[in-house]
Order: sequence, then C-alpha cells, then structure tokens
Amino acid sequence: MPPHDGAEEPSARAPLLPPPAPRRAAARLHPLPLIVAAAFVASFRLLFLAPDPSYYQSLLLSLGSNDTAAAHLRALTLRPHIAGSEANALAAAYVLDALSSHSFPTHLTPYSVLLSYPERRSLSLSAPGRDTAHFALEQESYPGEPYAAEAVPTFLAYAASGSVAAEAVYANYGRAEDFAYLAARGVNVTGKVAVARYGKVYRGDIVRNARDAGAAAAVIYTDAKDYAAGKAFPDGPWMPPTGVQVGSTFKGVGDPTTPMWASSEGCQRLSIAEAMASEDMLGIPALPVSGMDGEAILQLIGGDVAPEDWQGGVSAPAYRLGPGPAVLNLTYVGNETMATIQNVISVIEGKEEPDRYVILGNHRDAWTFGAVDPNSGTAALLELAQRLSELQKKGWRPRRTIILCNWDAEEYALIGSTEWVEENRAALTSRTVAYLNVDSAVAGPGFYASATPQLDELLKEASKQVQNPDNRTESLFDLWMASNTSPLIGRLGGGGSDYSAFVQHIGISSVDMSFGPGYAVYHSLYDDFIWMEKFGDPLFQRHVAAASIWGLVALRLSDEEILPFNYGYYAAELENGAMSINARVLGMPVSLSPLDNSIKKFRRAVLKVDSELKALQTWKIWAPWRNSPLKVRDINDRLMMTERAFTEREGLSGRPWYKHLIYGPSLHNDYGAEIYPGVDDAIQTAKKTNTSKSWQAVQNEIHRIARVINQAAIVLAGGLT
Repeated sequence: MPPHDGAEEPSARAPLLPPPAPRRAAARLHPLPLIVAAAFVASFRLLFLAPDPSYYQSLLLSLGSNDTAAAHLRALTLRPHIAGSEANALAAAYVLDALSSHSFPTHLTPYSVLLSYPERRSLSLSAPGRDTAHFALEQESYPGEPYAAEAVPTFLAYAASGSVAAEAVYANYGRAEDFAYLAARGVNVTGKVAVARYGKVYRGDIVRNARDAGAAAAVIYTDAKDYAAGKAFPDGPWMPPTGVQVGSTFKGVGDPTTPMWASSEGCQRLSIAEAMASEDMLGIPALPVSGMDGEAILQLIGGDVAPEDWQGGVSAPAYRLGPGPAVLNLTYVGNETMATIQNVISVIEGKEEPDRYVILGNHRDAWTFGAVDPNSGTAALLELAQRLSELQKKGWRPRRTIILCNWDAEEYALIGSTEWVEENRAALTSRTVAYLNVDSAVAGPGFYASATPQLDELLKEASKQVQNPDNRTESLFDLWMASNTSPLIGRLGGGGSDYSAFVQHIGISSVDMSFGPGYAVYHSLYDDFIWMEKFGDPLFQRHVAAASIWGLVALRLSDEEILPFNYGYYAAELENGAMSINARVLGMPVSLSPLDNSIKKFRRAVLKVDSELKALQTWKIWAPWRNSPLKVRDINDRLMMTERAFTEREGLSGRPWYKHLIYGPSLHNDYGAEIYPGVDDAIQTAKKTNTSKSWQAVQNEIHRIARVINQAAIVLAGGLT
C-alpha cells in the first residue's frame, strides 16, 4: 500500500546539485555565469540522465496488444458472473492473478452487502374473449453459448415481492411527464399495472414514477423501435425478440444496509427488512419483459390511441393508453440476502509523491456474460497493466502513486466502489489527484468522454496522441471532433457508473471514457464474447485504443510535475449554468446576484493561478523552483483540492449522500446529469406549487451554490481572506 501521511515530503529530498566547492577569497567572479552554469547542469541531468515523461508516454502507446485484450475478454466472459456468485469470485481471482503477475502489490477488499436475486416469477395476460397467455420469461439461447443456462432468470433487483392482477395502462417511457400526460387525459393509473418501455430514463425511475402515479405494479419492455432496428443477434447486432434487459431498481447508492457509511466488518447496519422498507426501495412488484412479450401486451390494451411519439416502429400495432381490457397477473418473489463482494486493488507506488493518488477504476460484475458491460473495460485495464509493467522494466516509476481498481457489485447500486470510497473517505479526499473510470470500454465505433471541466483540455490533448482505431491515418482527436456529439464532453452528474462516489460524494476530479454510444443487447443474455467479436470490436483495436487513452491520461496526471488542470473550462461551465437558471426564473422573485458574484470571484482565482502556472512554465527549462519544491506542491494541492470545495457536508436537499452542489443526478432520471442539481430540484417544485415559500427555497439553493463557489475560489487562489 502507499505510504501514510508520514511519508517523506518533497522538501526533505536531497538537493539536486552538490554544494559548491569553497572559493578563494581573492577570486572575485561575476555571479551570473555561475547561475547559468548551475542551471545548465541541472537541465542536463534532467534531460539526459532521466527520460522525459513523453518518452514513457510514447512507449506506452507502442505496447498495445490486441491479442492480450481479446484473451482477457474471452476468459472473463466464459460464464455469467453476477455479483455474489461463485463465477464472479472466480473472475475476481483471475483479475487478482493477472495484476499480481506484474509484481504490483495487489489484494482483495471484501464487503458484506445486501444483494437481490429472483426466487419466483410469473406473468400472464388475459382479456375478454381471449385465452390466458402465460409468458415464459426466458431469453432464448443459441448453440454458440454453452453456459447460458447459468444466467440468473430475468428480474429487476430489489423490486418488492408480491402478486398483482389488474388492468394494464401504457405509459410510454415511464417518465414523470408521461404519467402527467396520462393524468391530463383522464387515464386512471391507480391500482393498475403500468407498462412502459426502456430508453429514456433509469429503470428505477420508471418504477418510482409508476408507484407515485398509484400503479400497483410495473412491467418494462424493450421496444423494437429502440432495440431491434435491424438484424437480430446472432445474425446482426440488434436485440432478439426474446431478449430482456435486466437491472437494478434501487434509488440509493451503495449497500442498502449501510446508507451514508461504509459496510465495514462489525459496522452498524439496518436490518434487511428496514433496508427494503426505505424510500430508496420502490415498494411495488416489477418485471422486465422482452419486446415480443411487450408487443403482445400492447395489442390487447384498448382505450384512446396514444400520441404519435408514443407509438412503436412501422410494423408495430397501434399503441393505446388503456386502462384494460388487457389484464396482467404478475407475481414476483425476490430473495434479498447478505452476500460477499470483492474489489481487487493494485498499487504502483509513486517515487517522488507516493501520497498522491491517480486512481483507475472499472467494475467486473455483470448481469450475464458482460462482454461490453463491463468486461471490455476489465480487459482494457488488464492490457494496460501489462504495458505499465513493461514501462517499469524500462526504468519507469510514476512520480505519484497509481492505483488500479476492479470494483464489484456495480450493477446493483455502484456498491463496491461506493463502500471503498466511504471506508477510505478521509485518505482519498486528502490525497487523490483524479479518478479515471472506464465501464463499458467498447460497444462500437466512436469515442465518448465525460469529465469534470478542469480535465477537458487534458482529454483533448491526450486524444491527439492516440491513433483512431478505425482509421490509422487519423488521431482519436480527429474521430472525436468529427462526431455529432453535443456537448462534446459530457458531465459526471448522473449515477451511471463508479465515478459517482468519487465526484458526487467526495468531490474528486474525474473522467469517464468509452467507445460506442450504446448497444442494443445491453444487460441481456446476448452481451457475450461472440457479440463483441462479430459486431463490437472484431479486431480488438478499439480495446487497445481505450487502454491507450486511459493510460496516457493516467501517465500525464501521475508523472508531470505540475498537474495538467485547466480551471478556465470550469469557470465557463459555471457561467453557462447560471445563464440557464436565469432563463428559468425570469420574472420570479429570485436574485442571481450571489451566484454571479461568486462566479466572478472564481474567474479571478482562475486568472491568478493561470498567471502562476505560466510563470513556472516560463522558467521550466532552467528549473530554478526545484530548490523550492514546496511552491510546486502548493500549486498542485490547490489544483487538486478545488474540486473538493464544491461539496457541502449537508448534501443536496432531500438527497444528502450527494455532496457535490455543482453536479448531480436529475431528480427524475438517475442517469441524467444536472448542473446545479439542488437549484433544479427547487425550481421544479416551485413551478408546480408557485408559492412564496417554494420560490424562497430556490433562493436558498442559489445562496448555497454561491457559497461553495466562493470556497472553491479561495482554495484555487491560495492564501486566506
């Protein structure tokens, strides 16, 4: 493990040059030549006795191995490996052995957490004058997948156990606005089974919205319009008719029995009954079904014809709102049980600053085989680890400590990463430079990235050095710039992957990267090695490119003496967010002056630190500040700690785990990222109620974000008021 805070500080290092020999009193030499000579000797030693960081960056990029990535993915996806299973424990052992083989100190960190499995499920459909249809609730396997029978039956984790027989109501994508539309049309959802399709919001939000509208149960299906627009797997990349997207419905983060604290041995816990009764559990039975089953249900729903944008594809029947006459009889019995999960942690200790961490993370657990989600990322991590091992053999040691993390139970509620962050919170907040997340590394062509804004420039610069895996005459930057993605770099406010605890809970600068915008067989039986080999990345070049950009960003953050952060992008982001708020509260009793003033203060701090950085860079070739390493340490600490200042102990109103007041998930879509999420929540409430109290709540939230921006400005500028 990396040294503790008692590790030798940079100021305690031996001086770069030996003390000068004593001069005779009679020798009166002009001091300038001596200064120039000393600087020349220092520069010579730096340039010629130790390779420049760019040497190791180029070496890293030259060591990529398609075969290594493919071999790792094949091994990891041999069997379905849901969290808590024997197969996932074997996958953890595989990752442990692979990392240990490079002589990186590597260990397992286990946690006991609440997981959810299906015990019994059934669904039938009836209507007047029709025979009752009983759905098989099975995904058809194909001859090329011998271990398909080991996959857990289709289910929605943490759904409430129970039986419901009621009329069906069609609710489009299950968004809050979809249920509001049903209410406006006079469609009664109370006591009914809400039928919604995947595609716009987190499935847990679909079930919650159904519950809040009064539904007794929910069914979520994969509509052919969104998931079957071409040839179905194995002949094409699209979802087969019986394919089902499974997943979690839990609205919290981390182990449900230890909300807000780590699931450490002997810790305080809620009982399973208490955890299942929490507000983050949605309290109604729910099941996922295939597109084929969903269409069968929709054919028997009557009532008014749904709007055009609620309809299916060209071959689909006309979708109607209901309720009835279709009646669904749904039973779900879950098994909520304590299980052991295992994170794999591997450490490459830094030489000059071992107490500063650059953390790379990917999760291992999968609902089924997980070739895209998540083991394309695991394969890239292990391929990158091999490259880092080769760099070590060439004499490289990172300036700062690099930690490679392979998380468990991400699919349930980002559990492995969250428990580790909660357990190590104090150390991580004081020592972590950045967290670099890769979940589904490869799902197809195209490069996609999200980040906290101070890392935007670093991402762009690094992408210019990596080759486009699909066109060797271009860089990854060229591919990225040619995309139609807007915005080019997303933000990390959503709860979609393991960056959540790092950014939203403790305020660590972070990145998330992937190839491919999404894929049709997500969370289904068909996310396997064959799909990847045929459609996702036949030559495994994208896996190599993913490891290259991941590793290059890590090397720059770990090896460069001055951290490559640029807070100018953050200032622009804060200003754009303020303009958005202003447009939403125009004419309302709300003042944005506190926010505007805090952003101006932050902008001044950015200009100050930029001026200091330029001064350091101007003299870099002579390196005179090396005799005062505390100056470099100070500016790096300010760059590192500014992100922490955007957090507040109390967290978002009503959502206290989310401490970051600039970025957080949308209240109505856990996958959606919001800037100023607390203000967004308050505005939504105020527009519904339109009371003076609700608009005062908006003003309070504006003051809160102004305060954290002021704090960030003080940290970035350095010094005290």
